Amino acid sequence: QVQLVTSGGGKVQAGGSLRLSCVASTRTFSTYAMAWFRQAPGKEREFVAGISRNAYNIGYINSVKGRFTISRDNAKNTVYLQMNRLKPEDTAVYLCAADYGATIVSPAEDDYDYWGQGTQVTVSS
Repeated sequence: QVQLVTSGGGKVQAGGSLRLSCVASTRTFSTYAMAWFRQAPGKEREFVAGISRNAYNIGYINSVKGRFTISRDNAKNTVYLQMNRLKPEDTAVYLCAADYGATIVSPAEDDYDYWGQGTQVTVSS
């Protein structure tokens, strides 16, 4: 069982920045593709960004391209989501997820084996 601990959420004004972190409790972190999803009130969970095991394959939802950057540090068992130029529509609970053995990034939440507890991001206008 892998635990994912998420941190870094908060409240910011539009145009501000936040960096989310997700630490995994596993010695085999480099065997997992990692992703960030988000869920706003009354909306379905959606894929935001994902990164493959070796960071060669990275994908983003169109609405965050050019503003968000996903990265990982396999030595620290950590995946990050740097969020710049935040907008009110980015307000959501952000969750990290781990996909064991995946060689590419999947946007489908059913492909992910483990989930973090989520962190709230609130962007005011």
